[in-house]
Amino acid sequence: MLLPAPSPGLSFSGQTLRLGSRGDDVYELQGRLKFLGYYNGSIDGIFGKQTQGAVFWFQDRFGVTVDGIAGPQTQNKLWQATKHWRASGSAFSSEDITLMARTVYGEARGEPYTGQVAVAAVILNRLYSPQFPNTVSGVIFQPGAFTAVNDGQIWLTPDSTAYKAVHDAVNGWDPSGEALYYFNPATATSKWIWSRPQIKQIGRHIFCK
Repeated sequence: MLLPAPSPGLSFSGQTLRLGSRGDDVYELQGRLKFLGYYNGSIDGIFGKQTQGAVFWFQDRFGVTVDGIAGPQTQNKLWQATKHWRASGSAFSSEDITLMARTVYGEARGEPYTGQVAVAAVILNRLYSPQFPNTVSGVIFQPGAFTAVNDGQIWLTPDSTAYKAVHDAVNGWDPSGEALYYFNPATATSKWIWSRPQIKQIGRHIFCK
């Protein structure tokens, strides 16, 4: 079954959002804030203290009145800053979600949670890049793309953490910094992967362009 997700709207309805608000607009607010790195909580459609804190932070950084309320000014500024954000909606089938979770589990179980989300984000970054196939299965099963496919770990049963990592990535969190590749420097033998511009290291993986 699909993970819980908001309705696939791509713009706010105009409702002012504040502590205690609930619904699709809050899903979108949280998704867009997470896309920018201001919110790291669950995208659950509930405007709680953590969401309020993220709004405060965003408002302060973007020169909007700092009141913790997502009114028209804040929503417009947030929309302008996250035009590439996509609501998860029904964009991915249950098979897609499971296949991504299998890949995350096979590639990154034992890594920090942020690193697992980053692996899921790399899958999505490839999906949206013209350099790679335009389906989840095409990206994952592209020859030589993922070690977990080569050694069969893709078929291990993923745990709930792997599913959660996929859910967070689908909802816009990309701790990889828009990476298209990653590798373990302790085991990588390819000279080509070492030549890629490096973005950051999370756990044992270096993420690169």
